[in-house]
Amino acid sequence: MSLYKNINDIPQPRDLMITVDHKSDAVLLPIYGRMVPFNVTTIRTVLGNQNTIRVIFNVPGTHLNPNDSLTNKDAIYLKEVSFRTKDSRHSSDVVQQVKSLRRKVMARESERAERTSLVNQEKLQIARNNSKPLRLSNLWIRPPFSGRKKNRGTLEAHVNGFRYSTTNERVDVLFANIKHAFFQPAEKEMTTLLHFHLHNHIMVGTKKTKDVQFYVEVMDVVQSLGGRRRSSAYDQDEIVEEQRERDRKRSTWISITLQISCLVELTESPFLVVSLSEIEIVNLERVGFGQKSFDMAIIFKNLKKDVLRVDSVPTSSLEGIKEWLDTTDIKYYESKLNLNWRRILKTITDDPQSFTDAGGWEFLNQDGSDSESGGSEDSDKGYEPSDVEVESESGDETSESESDDEEEEEDSEQESEEEKGKTWAELEREATNADREHVVESDSEEERKRRKMKAFGTQPEEHATI
Repeated sequence: MSLYKNINDIPQPRDLMITVDHKSDAVLLPIYGRMVPFNVTTIRTVLGNQNTIRVIFNVPGTHLNPNDSLTNKDAIYLKEVSFRTKDSRHSSDVVQQVKSLRRKVMARESERAERTSLVNQEKLQIARNNSKPLRLSNLWIRPPFSGRKKNRGTLEAHVNGFRYSTTNERVDVLFANIKHAFFQPAEKEMTTLLHFHLHNHIMVGTKKTKDVQFYVEVMDVVQSLGGRRRSSAYDQDEIVEEQRERDRKRSTWISITLQISCLVELTESPFLVVSLSEIEIVNLERVGFGQKSFDMAIIFKNLKKDVLRVDSVPTSSLEGIKEWLDTTDIKYYESKLNLNWRRILKTITDDPQSFTDAGGWEFLNQDGSDSESGGSEDSDKGYEPSDVEVESESGDETSESESDDEEEEEDSEQESEEEKGKTWAELEREATNADREHVVESDSEEERKRRKMKAFGTQPEEHATI
């Protein structure tokens, strides 16, 4: 990188002291009796105390710059250099100047890189002198222009877009680049605003943005620190203030078609504008009894896009959000815990066919999976005509039941016939024999011996117990 055309352009201070050249974005260091210039972007940081100034450079191939490859392996790179000084003021002054210059140059390079990535747009066609453009005055802009001093500006409507301009800055918003437009009056808020959500980024000062907002404060916040002020119907200051408020509200009213197909947050920064047509599903997380708040995870149809989280939503808004999701035909689920959506989306995008075959987003339906667990096996078998199954099963069951009934009837008929063919004497003899067999089987061996000895006329011996 060439800083100077020739050696004569390099500043030569009287003493060999560190010098910061703001015009050339260079830092001149005294090395071996010569002033050697270094571009400020080559300096990673500069440190200093009362006696020492330490300059650390960006060296390729280190852990701080792992992606930078050495273009010349035989080259020698200067990693850092230290200087001693007796002037502590000069030391602190050099450190501040180098850091300030480095921040300015890095911001400029970042802005240049962002501008190169912008989509080229047509030029704004200024309205002719004979046709006065619509104009709103005394408006603020967000994001604000860079710089400490903030000025109000004027918004004008021209042939193919708007132009907002202050004394030093201006920005153009073309009609073709506006994706959504919102007008929010000061009903519950302290500002009336006009918000544009764009298709492509534009530069507002040094900031790259897709949302630009113009607003005016229609209510003044008054804090009484020294006591109450008496109000009177004839107070001239209050009359002037009320008139000014009416003028502000009248001057900020503009007719714009409202977009109702978005989820927006336009009051606090950073702004939020989500098109409902881009939403795939919504998962309400940390929903449970006793919870004071819950989280809302918004999953987009573009699964490579990060999930948008809206945290700590009051539980009192839960039913209203559900009703709103139903009216907008957005599928939503509930879970008691927060899910790791980055891992889930990676699994889905790696194998979308398996995700579809497994039922898609129904894995989030915890209530449905519990209540329908009994029928999950049948649902996995695929589609089969229900009437055929019912007929075949019912036919088999009826045939089996009929055969069982016939067998029971045959057995009962046989038993009844056998009972009818026997007399009372035969039945009584069979009962006596059955009782005798039962007694014989149940008797012990000692009992059988006693009956045998009794039949032969002998008595068993008696044993005395001492």
